[in-house]
Parts: sequence; structure tokens; C-alpha cells
Amino acid sequence: MDIDDILREVDPQTHHIPRQTRDLQALTRRWVAERSAPELLDWPSDGLFERVNDQIKAQIEKIEDMTGDMDPKTNFALIVLQTELERYKFLVRSYLRARIAKIDKHTLHYLSTEELRGRLSSTELAYATRHQALLHNHYLSSFLASFPEKLQNLNDTAGNISMIDSPDMDTAVFVRMLRDKDVYGRGTDRDNTLPTSNGDVLILRWSSAKQLVLDMDAELV
Repeated sequence: MDIDDILREVDPQTHHIPRQTRDLQALTRRWVAERSAPELLDWPSDGLFERVNDQIKAQIEKIEDMTGDMDPKTNFALIVLQTELERYKFLVRSYLRARIAKIDKHTLHYLSTEELRGRLSSTELAYATRHQALLHNHYLSSFLASFPEKLQNLNDTAGNISMIDSPDMDTAVFVRMLRDKDVYGRGTDRDNTLPTSNGDVLILRWSSAKQLVLDMDAELV
């Protein structure tokens, strides 16, 4: 089940919404979620970004065709199209910047396992690999080369202490419930289970909220 299925349950009229509008809604949700979650979320595998890029290109071509037309009505339509285009471009840029910031901060973490690498797009994976190689070479030329060889690794886990910096899974996040469900949350003093209804907004540790988001029982806000 994806977000479209959930929306159809809440509002049966959702399937009448044009695909372009639903893509914009999906992009907005992913943007909000990526900015809220402390760790990198999965890159959309449903072709969302490919469709959004196609829509942006088509919008640019349409604006270029309309440019130069001095008809007042056409000029007003051109302003509307340009405004819509800028909204798309802002969402795409902001979404990608949020992901790149997480990759820059925890590069080794996201390159450490196949599962974590699978969250990145092919372009992001190439960027992260190159970024880490440049960083490692910089450290080597700056100071690591003077260390014994066994101390030059940046991903050492000797003594059950990992040098790989990971996201804080106990970061607090806000989630909105998408269906009625009993929610389990870890607290400072004690854990608790809370009955919730569709539409309720909760603040939870990401470690408690993550599975709810992955199961589409809730969304980040």
C-alpha cells in the first residue's frame, strides 16, 4: 500500500485528482519528511522524480513558447506558469539539499552497508563515494599519513567502539496518524502505549516513529 491508496481510503475522490497534482503532493510530502527525519529516507523508486523532471522540462518549454506574446491574457497565464515552475524547482532543490546535507554529515554511515546504500539514488551514491574518497585523501595528506597504517582507517570498530558517526535515532519528530492505531513510544522514565485516531499529531522519538512511517500508519509533519 502506498500513499495514494491511503488517500483513497480517506477521500474516495482522490483518484479523480490529475496525476501531475498527485505528483506535486507526493513531492511535498517527501520534502517535509526528509527535512523532519534525522536519517536519510529511501530515494523514491516509483519514478516520481523522473515524472517531476519531465513536468519541469515541459513547463520550461511551454514558457519559452509563450515568451514574447504581448497579449495581456497570455502574459497573465505566463506569470501563473512561471510561479508554478518556481514552486516545483524550490521543492526539488530543497529536497535534494536536505538529502545532500545528511550524506555529507554521515557519509561513511550510508556507505557502510548494502541496505543503507540502497537508500541513495545512483547519482547520490556516486557523489557520496567521491566525497568520501576526497575527504580521506585530504586527511591522509594532512595528518593521517603520519599515523601507523592500522590507525589510518576512518571506519575502525576496534574495542566495540565505532568511528563511524551515525544519525541520532532518538531525535524527536512530529507525526500525523493516517489510521487508528495503538502507538508504542519509548520515554525517558518509562515506555508507554497510547491509543490514537486518524489525524492525531504526536511527538515521538524517531526510533519509535520510524516503523509507523515506513508502514504508512503515519506521516512526518
